Amino acid sequence: MADLVDATPAVALAVYAHPDDPEVACGGTLARWAEAGAAVHLLIVCAGDKGSADPGASPAEVTTRRAAEVAAAALRLGLTSHAVLGHPDGEVEDTPALREALVAAIRRLRPDAVVGPDPTAAFFGRTYVNHRDHRVVGWAVLDAVAPAAWSPLYFPSAGSPHRVAQVYLSGTLEPDAYVDIERTLEAKAAALRCHQSQLGGSDEVVATAVRQRAAEAGQAAGVRYAEGFRLLTPS
Repeated sequence: MADLVDATPAVALAVYAHPDDPEVACGGTLARWAEAGAAVHLLIVCAGDKGSADPGASPAEVTTRRAAEVAAAALRLGLTSHAVLGHPDGEVEDTPALREALVAAIRRLRPDAVVGPDPTAAFFGRTYVNHRDHRVVGWAVLDAVAPAAWSPLYFPSAGSPHRVAQVYLSGTLEPDAYVDIERTLEAKAAALRCHQSQLGGSDEVVATAVRQRAAEAGQAAGVRYAEGFRLLTPS
Protein backbone atom coordinates (compact mmCIF):
# COMPACT_ATOMS: atom_id res chain seq x y z
CA MET A 1 0.00 0.00 0.00
CA ALA A 2 1.55 3.30 -1.10
CA ASP A 3 1.55 6.28 1.23
CA LEU A 4 0.91 9.89 0.26
CA VAL A 5 3.56 11.79 2.22
CA ASP A 6 2.48 15.25 3.31
CA ALA A 7 5.14 16.09 5.90
CA THR A 8 7.97 18.48 5.07
CA PRO A 9 11.48 17.83 6.42
CA ALA A 10 13.17 20.80 8.07
CA VAL A 11 16.37 20.06 6.13
CA ALA A 12 16.73 17.91 3.00
CA LEU A 13 19.71 16.89 0.89
CA ALA A 14 19.34 15.57 -2.66
CA VAL A 15 22.32 13.71 -4.15
CA TYR A 16 22.33 12.82 -7.85
CA ALA A 17 24.82 11.84 -10.53
CA HIS A 18 24.27 14.35 -13.34
CA PRO A 19 23.21 18.00 -13.56
CA ASP A 20 19.67 17.35 -14.84
CA ASP A 21 18.91 14.23 -12.78
CA PRO A 22 17.22 15.86 -9.75
CA GLU A 23 14.83 17.92 -11.85
CA VAL A 24 13.68 14.83 -13.73
CA ALA A 25 13.49 12.62 -10.65
CA CYS A 26 12.20 14.82 -7.85
CA GLY A 27 12.11 18.48 -8.89
CA GLY A 28 8.49 18.88 -7.81
CA THR A 29 9.17 17.42 -4.38
CA LEU A 30 12.25 19.58 -3.79
CA ALA A 31 10.33 22.68 -4.86
CA ARG A 32 7.38 21.74 -2.62
CA TRP A 33 9.62 21.34 0.39
CA ALA A 34 11.46 24.59 -0.33
CA GLU A 35 8.16 26.43 -0.77
CA ALA A 36 7.03 25.09 2.61
CA GLY A 37 10.11 26.53 4.32
CA ALA A 38 12.59 23.64 4.28
CA ALA A 39 16.29 24.17 3.73
CA VAL A 40 16.83 22.07 0.60
CA HIS A 41 20.37 21.35 -0.57
CA LEU A 42 21.60 19.68 -3.77
CA LEU A 43 24.83 17.81 -4.44
CA ILE A 44 25.70 16.69 -7.97
CA VAL A 45 28.46 14.09 -8.14
CA CYS A 46 29.47 14.22 -11.81
CA ALA A 47 30.69 17.12 -13.92
CA GLY A 48 28.34 16.42 -16.82
CA ASP A 49 31.38 16.62 -19.11
CA LYS A 50 30.17 13.89 -21.48
CA GLY A 51 26.64 15.26 -21.79
CA SER A 52 26.78 16.07 -25.48
CA ALA A 53 25.96 14.16 -28.67
CA ASP A 54 28.49 16.27 -30.61
CA PRO A 55 31.76 14.31 -30.99
CA GLY A 56 33.63 17.58 -31.45
CA ALA A 57 32.32 19.18 -28.27
CA SER A 58 34.84 20.36 -25.70
CA PRO A 59 34.31 18.52 -22.39
CA ALA A 60 35.49 21.61 -20.51
CA GLU A 61 32.94 23.80 -22.27
CA VAL A 62 30.18 21.24 -21.70
CA THR A 63 31.09 21.14 -18.01
CA THR A 64 30.94 24.92 -17.73
CA ARG A 65 27.60 25.14 -19.49
CA ARG A 66 26.07 22.40 -17.38
CA ALA A 67 27.28 23.99 -14.14
CA ALA A 68 25.47 27.17 -15.17
CA GLU A 69 22.35 25.11 -15.87
CA VAL A 70 22.54 23.57 -12.39
CA ALA A 71 22.65 27.05 -10.85
CA ALA A 72 19.72 28.29 -12.93
CA ALA A 73 17.60 25.24 -12.13
CA ALA A 74 18.39 25.46 -8.41
CA LEU A 75 17.08 29.03 -8.46
CA ARG A 76 13.84 27.89 -10.11
CA LEU A 77 13.35 25.21 -7.47
CA GLY A 78 14.09 27.57 -4.58
CA LEU A 79 17.01 25.53 -3.27
CA THR A 80 19.10 26.74 -0.35
CA SER A 81 22.40 25.57 -1.84
CA HIS A 82 23.85 23.52 -4.66
CA ALA A 83 27.30 22.09 -5.39
CA VAL A 84 28.98 19.92 -8.04
CA LEU A 85 31.74 17.48 -7.01
CA GLY A 86 33.00 17.23 -10.59
CA HIS A 87 33.72 13.52 -11.07
CA PRO A 88 34.05 12.68 -14.80
CA ASP A 89 30.89 11.17 -16.26
CA GLY A 90 31.04 7.38 -16.47
CA GLU A 91 34.01 7.13 -14.10
CA VAL A 92 32.42 7.58 -10.69
CA GLU A 93 33.00 4.71 -8.24
CA ASP A 94 31.60 3.95 -4.80
CA THR A 95 34.99 4.59 -3.20
CA PRO A 96 35.90 5.56 0.37
CA ALA A 97 36.74 9.04 -0.95
CA LEU A 98 33.27 9.52 -2.45
CA ARG A 99 31.57 8.14 0.65
CA GLU A 100 33.63 10.46 2.82
CA ALA A 101 32.54 13.45 0.71
CA LEU A 102 28.90 12.43 1.06
CA VAL A 103 29.26 11.76 4.80
CA ALA A 104 30.88 15.17 5.24
CA ALA A 105 27.94 16.82 3.45
CA ILE A 106 25.43 14.90 5.57
CA ARG A 107 27.21 15.75 8.81
CA ARG A 108 27.60 19.41 7.86
CA LEU A 109 24.03 19.96 6.63
CA ARG A 110 22.37 17.49 9.07
CA PRO A 111 19.37 16.65 6.86
CA ASP A 112 16.25 14.95 8.13
CA ALA A 113 15.70 13.51 4.64
CA VAL A 114 18.12 12.46 1.92
CA VAL A 115 16.90 11.97 -1.66
CA GLY A 116 18.76 9.99 -4.30
CA PRO A 117 18.44 7.41 -7.09
CA ASP A 118 17.36 3.84 -6.40
CA PRO A 119 20.45 1.78 -7.27
CA THR A 120 18.48 -1.46 -7.59
CA ALA A 121 16.56 -0.17 -10.63
CA ALA A 122 18.69 -1.42 -13.52
CA PHE A 123 16.22 -2.04 -16.37
CA PHE A 124 13.08 -0.09 -17.28
CA GLY A 125 11.26 -2.42 -19.61
CA ARG A 126 13.19 -3.41 -22.73
CA THR A 127 14.13 0.07 -23.83
CA TYR A 128 16.20 1.68 -21.08
CA VAL A 129 19.20 0.50 -19.06
CA ASN A 130 19.65 2.75 -16.05
CA HIS A 131 22.88 4.77 -16.33
CA ARG A 132 25.79 3.26 -14.43
CA ASP A 133 26.49 6.60 -12.71
CA HIS A 134 22.94 6.61 -11.33
CA ARG A 135 23.37 3.15 -9.85
CA VAL A 136 26.81 3.84 -8.39
CA VAL A 137 25.72 7.12 -6.84
CA GLY A 138 22.62 5.45 -5.41
CA TRP A 139 24.70 2.83 -3.61
CA ALA A 140 27.18 5.46 -2.41
CA VAL A 141 24.32 7.52 -0.95
CA LEU A 142 22.97 4.50 0.91
CA ASP A 143 26.43 3.54 2.11
CA ALA A 144 27.03 7.08 3.36
CA VAL A 145 23.68 7.33 5.15
CA ALA A 146 23.80 3.95 6.85
CA PRO A 147 25.91 3.37 8.76
CA ALA A 148 28.75 5.73 7.93
CA ALA A 149 27.19 9.14 8.68
CA TRP A 150 25.90 8.14 12.09
CA SER A 151 28.90 6.08 13.18
CA PRO A 152 31.72 8.16 14.75
CA LEU A 153 34.49 5.76 13.75
CA TYR A 154 33.71 6.16 10.04
CA PHE A 155 35.55 9.18 8.63
CA PRO A 156 36.10 10.87 12.02
CA SER A 157 37.52 13.98 10.37
CA ALA A 158 34.29 14.49 8.36
CA GLY A 159 32.36 16.02 11.27
CA SER A 160 30.18 14.89 14.13
CA PRO A 161 27.84 11.93 13.50
CA HIS A 162 24.34 12.51 12.18
CA ARG A 163 21.48 10.05 11.72
CA VAL A 164 19.24 10.61 8.67
CA ALA A 165 15.60 9.82 9.48
CA GLN A 166 14.33 9.19 5.95
CA VAL A 167 15.76 8.26 2.56
CA TYR A 168 13.65 8.85 -0.56
CA LEU A 169 14.80 6.77 -3.55
CA SER A 170 13.57 8.03 -6.91
CA GLY A 171 13.46 6.23 -10.22
CA THR A 172 12.42 3.12 -8.37
CA LEU A 173 10.58 0.12 -9.74
CA GLU A 174 8.88 -0.32 -6.37
CA PRO A 175 7.43 3.05 -5.26
CA ASP A 176 5.70 2.90 -1.90
CA ALA A 177 5.47 6.63 -1.15
CA TYR A 178 4.27 9.57 -3.22
CA VAL A 179 4.49 13.34 -2.87
CA ASP A 180 1.73 15.54 -4.32
CA ILE A 181 3.42 18.07 -6.64
CA GLU A 182 0.43 19.80 -8.20
CA ARG A 183 1.43 23.15 -6.64
CA THR A 184 5.03 22.88 -7.86
CA LEU A 185 4.62 21.13 -11.20
CA GLU A 186 5.38 24.34 -13.09
CA ALA A 187 8.51 24.94 -10.99
CA LYS A 188 9.68 21.44 -11.92
CA ALA A 189 9.08 22.11 -15.61
CA ALA A 190 10.80 25.50 -15.43
CA ALA A 191 13.82 23.98 -13.71
CA LEU A 192 14.02 21.19 -16.27
CA ARG A 193 13.90 23.73 -19.11
CA CYS A 194 17.10 25.26 -17.70
CA HIS A 195 18.96 22.18 -18.96
CA GLN A 196 18.80 23.15 -22.62
CA SER A 197 22.07 21.38 -23.40
CA GLN A 198 20.25 18.09 -22.73
CA LEU A 199 16.66 18.70 -23.71
CA GLY A 200 16.38 21.01 -26.65
CA GLY A 201 12.86 21.03 -28.07
CA SER A 202 10.16 23.56 -27.28
CA ASP A 203 9.09 24.61 -23.83
CA GLU A 204 5.68 23.09 -24.44
CA VAL A 205 7.18 19.70 -25.32
CA VAL A 206 9.06 19.70 -22.02
CA ALA A 207 6.00 20.84 -20.07
CA THR A 208 3.84 18.15 -21.68
CA ALA A 209 6.32 15.41 -20.85
CA VAL A 210 6.57 16.60 -17.24
CA ARG A 211 2.79 16.71 -16.86
CA GLN A 212 2.34 13.26 -18.39
CA ARG A 213 4.89 11.60 -16.12
CA ALA A 214 3.56 13.35 -13.01
CA ALA A 215 -0.01 12.43 -13.96
CA GLU A 216 0.94 8.74 -14.19
CA ALA A 217 2.42 8.86 -10.68
CA GLY A 218 -0.55 10.91 -9.50
CA GLN A 219 -2.95 8.23 -10.68
CA ALA A 220 -1.15 5.67 -8.51
CA ALA A 221 -1.21 8.09 -5.55
CA GLY A 222 -4.81 9.23 -5.93
CA VAL A 223 -3.91 12.85 -6.72
CA ARG A 224 -3.58 14.86 -9.91
CA TYR A 225 0.24 15.07 -10.08
CA ALA A 226 2.84 13.28 -7.98
CA GLU A 227 6.37 11.92 -7.77
CA GLY A 228 6.97 8.39 -6.50
CA PHE A 229 9.72 7.04 -4.25
CA ARG A 230 10.83 4.03 -2.29
CA LEU A 231 10.90 5.39 1.27
CA LEU A 232 13.42 4.03 3.77
CA THR A 233 13.74 4.80 7.48
CA PRO A 234 17.23 3.53 8.37
CA SER A 235 17.67 2.27 11.92
